[in-house]
Amino acid sequence: MAYTEKIQVEGDTDTYSLSNDIKKYTLRDLGFVVTKTGSFSFERSLDPTSPYKQGIKLKVTINSTLDGLKMNTVTANGLRKVNIFNREQDQGLVEQYHYILEEFVSRSVLQKV
Repeated sequence: MAYTEKIQVEGDTDTYSLSNDIKKYTLRDLGFVVTKTGSFSFERSLDPTSPYKQGIKLKVTINSTLDGLKMNTVTANGLRKVNIFNREQDQGLVEQYHYILEEFVSRSVLQKV
């Protein structure tokens, strides 16, 4: 998947883009890790009971120039995309997903389009 300016996770009604005010130190504060290529990667479990359980994760990657974005909800091993919006028992995951993204919006990493 290539980096894009705007992204919409499968099943979500909201579209997000990178904020113009994004800063590298803010990404590190939020838990992003710098990869070997210089991009910023964020992986977090969406399980509302424990962040350490193997389960569906939110995976966000921002390129090193801070102008491209990848974002998906994936299985525990990160190999398959998962739609958390179409099953009733995944509502806790959806709530955690929106909580994380609202934090990104409030810290000027993402903005809703």
